[in-house]
Amino acid sequence: MKSAILGLVCLATLLTASAASAADAQLAAPIHQFIDAFNKGDGKTAGATHLSTGVTIIDEVAPYIWQGPKAFETWVADLTKNDAAAGITEEHVTLGAVTRELVTGDTAYVIVAVTYSFKQKGVAMREPAQMTYALKKSGGAWKIAGWSWTGPDPLPAK
Repeated sequence: MKSAILGLVCLATLLTASAASAADAQLAAPIHQFIDAFNKGDGKTAGATHLSTGVTIIDEVAPYIWQGPKAFETWVADLTKNDAAAGITEEHVTLGAVTRELVTGDTAYVIVAVTYSFKQKGVAMREPAQMTYALKKSGGAWKIAGWSWTGPDPLPAK
């Protein structure tokens, strides 16, 4: 009897671990798709990872906050304008480890370590930072409802 109970406990633990792994992969999918598309300059695919009903974005580029159904497109336009004025080229974001993940029903909160690499007036720059995402399940898939960028001033890459 004890071995049967122990077997059930082990099975339940394995099933719970499998479900957690599946949830992690599902949560990570829109984040990876967003950053991969951003790195390729594919705004349409990057935007499709966000809720179509509107998002909130907080970033270090003026005006620092974008909200609503056109928030992503407006952020891209403002980032493009900022980067052109500052001489920023070859932008690339590298995702690091997930440092925090919370899921409640059809909403989630995920913090990811990131590194932003770019050239500014020909000088290679690097900014280790983190992105915080709020996600919401929409149509059975996780979508980005909002995100923020938090990091120090970029420094020349070594």
